[in-house]
Amino acid sequence: MDSRDTHTLRFGTLGPVEVLHGDTPLDLGPRQRRLLLVRLLLENGRPVSQETLLRDLWPTERPTGAASSVRAHVSRLRAVLDPVRQGRSTMLVSGPSGYALKVPREARDTTLFKQSVNRAREALRARQLPLARQEIEAAAALWRGEPLAEAREHAFAVRERTRIAGLLHDAMELRSAILLQQGEPAHAIAVAEHLLAKAPLRETTWALLMRALYAAGRPVEALERYERFRDTLATDLGLDPSPQLRELHTAILRHDAVILGAPATGTVLPPVPHQDPDPFVGRGEETAQLSALLSAAAAGRPRWAVVQGEQGYGKTRLVEELSARALAAGFTVARTRAGQALSGNRGISRTCPTVQILDALRQDGRDSAQDEVAQKDPLATVVHELTVGPTLCVVDDLDQAPQGFHRLLRRLTQVLREGPVLFVCTLRNGDSPHSSLLLADLALLGAAWLTLGPLTADDVAELLAARGEDVPPGEAAALHRRAEGHPFTLSELIELPPGERTGPSAQVPAAIRNLLHARLLELPDEARTMLTYAAADGDWLDVPLLAEVQSLAPDELLPLIDAAVTARILLWDTDRGRYRLPELARDVILGTQTPSSRQLRHAALARALTTREDTEESRLTRHLRAAGPMAPATPPP
Repeated sequence: MDSRDTHTLRFGTLGPVEVLHGDTPLDLGPRQRRLLLVRLLLENGRPVSQETLLRDLWPTERPTGAASSVRAHVSRLRAVLDPVRQGRSTMLVSGPSGYALKVPREARDTTLFKQSVNRAREALRARQLPLARQEIEAAAALWRGEPLAEAREHAFAVRERTRIAGLLHDAMELRSAILLQQGEPAHAIAVAEHLLAKAPLRETTWALLMRALYAAGRPVEALERYERFRDTLATDLGLDPSPQLRELHTAILRHDAVILGAPATGTVLPPVPHQDPDPFVGRGEETAQLSALLSAAAAGRPRWAVVQGEQGYGKTRLVEELSARALAAGFTVARTRAGQALSGNRGISRTCPTVQILDALRQDGRDSAQDEVAQKDPLATVVHELTVGPTLCVVDDLDQAPQGFHRLLRRLTQVLREGPVLFVCTLRNGDSPHSSLLLADLALLGAAWLTLGPLTADDVAELLAARGEDVPPGEAAALHRRAEGHPFTLSELIELPPGERTGPSAQVPAAIRNLLHARLLELPDEARTMLTYAAADGDWLDVPLLAEVQSLAPDELLPLIDAAVTARILLWDTDRGRYRLPELARDVILGTQTPSSRQLRHAALARALTTREDTEESRLTRHLRAAGPMAPATPPP
């Protein structure tokens, strides 16, 4: 049998699952073995326990000998995917945590699809229409039918199938836009109408159809389609079209060529297809705790949990992972953010807390604000909806919800004593007075309290390995240090090319730079000046030195330091007992200064250091060299 590895294999999920060696499909065996392959592929290299495989492959009736069957299927898959391995397979591996399939992203047809779509989008923006058409057609050619067709009836694949379907819709909207730009409105209309048959409430598709109809010389039909969509929105959701679509409607009425003549930059283009989330690492203990609470709730015992963590620490990702598990286990999942329903029919309206909870729970288009039963006894109605079946209720950004929403949750803690319900509340600040009464009630109920901290260096190494990146341990440690273990910062850094993440050529991702700039702007001028000197000096704050170069007493400098700590620019290192300027913040602050400004800062620091008896020569030399022409000619006596 010929030699092969993950770099010569291509794994396809844009249709029934397949594995190609070159252009030759491999024989993956019976349906249950292909289902096993799908289940492992969905974990993106993370291990899946045997118990999870047994539950997911046989969700209703588990046959006798199912465990032996799983082991046999794994063995057969190894023989097909990794036939000439020496010793243990490095592709389909097993360990204490279960089985894992290590497949690089570039070996997946979804990756090739997204790359082609992104190239098509960039080509369209650059007005390179033939190239855009070529790339979008190449992307469309990768689709072979219903994604993950073998797993259509299995809960574990619902989320991925939905995600893949969304990618296709995004791509076909882009295809319609390209056809329109190339002067083929009839084909663009056909694509848009096909998409609307599957997603009749997608506004970007309606915008595409309206533009294409107008371009085809059918403005009356374009206006009629707008009215049809507006009526559907009003009837089904109680909403109005967006301002952008209303503007397009007005442009058609006025034959406004300025708006109608530039579909590539207007509202037609769908958003850039979302990227695969990074592998979920570093939250195993928290996930286990919440999963245990989910099991307790399923047994009919209401449970509450609070997840606290700074912005970007992964609270939302954690509850999304929990929500996926809950859905697979047959739970209804209701979500609110800052007291507003996310999944109901009127979540964007500022209505009463009861309506928001009911909208999030029902998800069926009913207008809870017009529910007469709910109006007569709102609390009992909410309790009934919560307990009609296993329910996970996620309350994101609890500390930003209005007091009325807090009062409703406090009432629920008092009356909700039985039922298969788990409430998970997320917040940034556990000491916020805004939420103190509710949090006190939850503490008396024995609510679980989970505080998300930074990821560890081992977590970073695991993340990189799960992404298929083979990096030395030192590189993972350097990436962890630069990101300070912050999950969002880390996710932005790893999107950079490997050579630009750390080291001399390291770059600051745009999102991180903008965030730090915004924090710096919140500081008083004196604090920002203090930080420019600190950035020039190094990672650790030398408070007496900074005070001297700014002609301040040390105690006058402390309020400026406190402001920078509050803005999360500076950190207090408990182990060293010193303030520290993180690497990314230092890079951004240095980047805000002109070369001459930096030279002036280094010159001032050099002059101050020459008056110290204990100044390290290397430190002084560094400042003198960086000061350039501004360096003091001779040190003061």
